Amino acid sequence: MNEPVAQRRLGIALALIANSVWGCAALYWVQTKPVAPLDVLAHRGVWTLPAVLIVLLVAGRFRSTMKLAGDFNTLKYTALAAALISVNWGVFLFAVTNGRATEASLGYFMLPILTAMAGVVVFRETPSRAQWLAMTLAVLAVALQLVAVGTLPVISLTLSVSFSLYSVIRKKIHADAIQGLFLESLFLMPAGLVWLFMNDGGGMLQYGLRTDLLLVGAGAITAIPLLTHVAAARILPMSTVGLLSYLGPSLQLLVAQTFLGESISLVTGLSFLIVWCGLALIVLDNLRTLRRQRSSRS
Repeated sequence: MNEPVAQRRLGIALALIANSVWGCAALYWVQTKPVAPLDVLAHRGVWTLPAVLIVLLVAGRFRSTMKLAGDFNTLKYTALAAALISVNWGVFLFAVTNGRATEASLGYFMLPILTAMAGVVVFRETPSRAQWLAMTLAVLAVALQLVAVGTLPVISLTLSVSFSLYSVIRKKIHADAIQGLFLESLFLMPAGLVWLFMNDGGGMLQYGLRTDLLLVGAGAITAIPLLTHVAAARILPMSTVGLLSYLGPSLQLLVAQTFLGESISLVTGLSFLIVWCGLALIVLDNLRTLRRQRSSRS
């Protein structure tokens, strides 16, 4: 088989694994009930560190990663990134264990648009007309919820805004995804241990062996999709990675509406439709840019 073709297939397979795990994660986390979401979050912070440490040791990258920990600016931004990702994880855990996974999926559908907004505000990037229109549609979707329901879609906004800000902070840290996750875990693990100590182990050894294994497995569930996503991003063009990333929230919505038995209101359905229109504009714009780049090379 042609090597570039084989590499591309491998990259697509890795991206599909990453986004499938992210998309179906609610099915895993909902099994941790009746453990409280904050307790599950603490376990996730604790058990992610050993999972990522194993990967770094196997890859022979532990020393180079620890050198990064000696830089004050790196630690400063890593602490902020750890705080933002813990908010993101915590809100997602609350949503999927309280019948609000549909709202969570809307947040992740909004994420690419919110990330584009962050690029404009923070990095003074110049968006295309399609991106401007997509951002306008995202604002319209939020406004629709506010007017029709009377409240902002807090879960959706918190998930998308926290991860967008997390992405901004991560650009200031000179570490790849797995190194960054390890450094963040250095902050998350002590906080998680303190929480578990103050809350009688956070459900550990209280609900049976199955629940205990699910809590310990939180680290692997966090690390596996990230590792496969990073590997895919190194093989595939970013445009392809971006398109495949929409599989995650699509599966989240499917899981919420089927396996978790949630219903979707007319207003939320319209909000999804508006956001999907914005995403379609971004996808078409990316495809057009990709075609132009290919034409210029030939």
